[in-house]
Amino acid sequence: MSEAHAPAGGFSPPSLALATVGLSLATFMQVLDTTIANVSLPTIAGNLGVSNEQSTWVITSFAVSNAIALPLTGWLTRRVGEVRLFIWATILFTISSMLCGLSHSMGMLIAFRVLQGAVAGPMYPITQALLVSIYPAHKRGQALALLAMVTVVAPIAGPILGGWITDNYSWQWIFFINVPIGFFAASVVAAQMRGRPDPTDKPRMDYVGLITLVIGVAALQILLDKGNDADWFSSNFIVILAIVAAVSLTVFLIWELTDTDPIVDLRLFRHRNFSAGTVVLVLGYAVFFSINLLVPQWLQTQLGYTSEWAGFAAAPLGILPVILTPFVGRYAHKFDLRVLAALSFLVLALTSFWRSDFNTQVDFDTVAMVQLVQGLGVALYFMPILTILLSDLTPREIPSGSGTATFLRVLAGSFAASITTFMWNRRAALHHAQLTEHITAYAPTARHALTRFGPGERGAALLNLEITRQGYQIGFNELFHVIGWVFILMIPILWLAKPPFSPKAGGSAATGAH
Repeated sequence: MSEAHAPAGGFSPPSLALATVGLSLATFMQVLDTTIANVSLPTIAGNLGVSNEQSTWVITSFAVSNAIALPLTGWLTRRVGEVRLFIWATILFTISSMLCGLSHSMGMLIAFRVLQGAVAGPMYPITQALLVSIYPAHKRGQALALLAMVTVVAPIAGPILGGWITDNYSWQWIFFINVPIGFFAASVVAAQMRGRPDPTDKPRMDYVGLITLVIGVAALQILLDKGNDADWFSSNFIVILAIVAAVSLTVFLIWELTDTDPIVDLRLFRHRNFSAGTVVLVLGYAVFFSINLLVPQWLQTQLGYTSEWAGFAAAPLGILPVILTPFVGRYAHKFDLRVLAALSFLVLALTSFWRSDFNTQVDFDTVAMVQLVQGLGVALYFMPILTILLSDLTPREIPSGSGTATFLRVLAGSFAASITTFMWNRRAALHHAQLTEHITAYAPTARHALTRFGPGERGAALLNLEITRQGYQIGFNELFHVIGWVFILMIPILWLAKPPFSPKAGGSAATGAH
């Protein structure tokens, strides 16, 4: 077998297809769980006898522990081994999912969600590392394209599936469905990876790095999740969290950059493609996450869609990635991946500008069509960026690099969620104030509007609701105009990276066969 056609790790499973299915199923299950519980929170709160605000800790607890565990992937891989870490993480994730479903109090559910998020941390980065190691260089793009499809489809499917399960069965089943999937995936991967070299060593525990990471990331994640509800820095709780996060993460960065054996290897950023690819991945995912947050909220709060119909309107986003992913993975190596990624940013920018012209009368078909076209940009985004990002890492560096990049991507999503929600509410309030300046008893437009909505206080209240709605619509349009330009401005960053494929090698990874 030639070098270009040999797996990067020198090991080939008995069935490459089965190994891929096992790895993909486990990752799909884990990514799905980041969003599947969102629409079920009111039901969970009612069943467990807590407020809706308290129920949000079901999401926050998972996000915090997951964010802490992600950058530890490299250290855990060295200590446990890639295959063993993946199998045990999948089994523990499955068990913690079952325990979440069996919880009979909010305290129990939150505790098991913390465990679930922690063991989920290494699953996605290790899947990347294992797929790269078992696929030959010329097919590595197909493996990463498949993983990219999982990354796109699972978060879209989560709310739709979660809402359907909760309405037709019970909220516990959003966790119980993981049990057969998880044990099946773990057993398949264990069987297919038997005999694969899984070297380990005993890196010392970097206690300073670990403690500052845990405290800093936990404080920052809680700050981002609770900031809007607590009115940000007008709350002493948020101020304290900000100080704790800033001090802890500053100490963490200084310590990790100077320690001889850090728990998180920040020296990976010395690689040009890893640095440029991570920046593009993080920024691109942040604005992509903002879109996925804004559109369903806008449909439900301003256009009156139910959560189920909002999910159906957003769902076409996944159609083209599913159809095109096999072709992107198979033929992408024939092109400069920076060009493909730039094309994806252009499509994402155009669909964002398209949405910036929406009004409150836009119909379902138009919303769904924009989502469908945006899917073309998504199909061309993740695989090229992931390939660029991993292209100049050695096989031993891939788990750590993937974990660090995924951690920054997840954190960027949290920042995007908080900033987008804050700015949308802020701009809506500003436009409401500007619009009401023109509403007086003597203005012909105001008199006409009051005639339409009815006389008296009821008419005035309905008019105020319509002004509020228009304020949110203008804010929505402004945010999408900005998002469009962010995608455009990201294109030059791509050219800081080198092409990850070498034409002389016939499409093999220039640096993939370390």
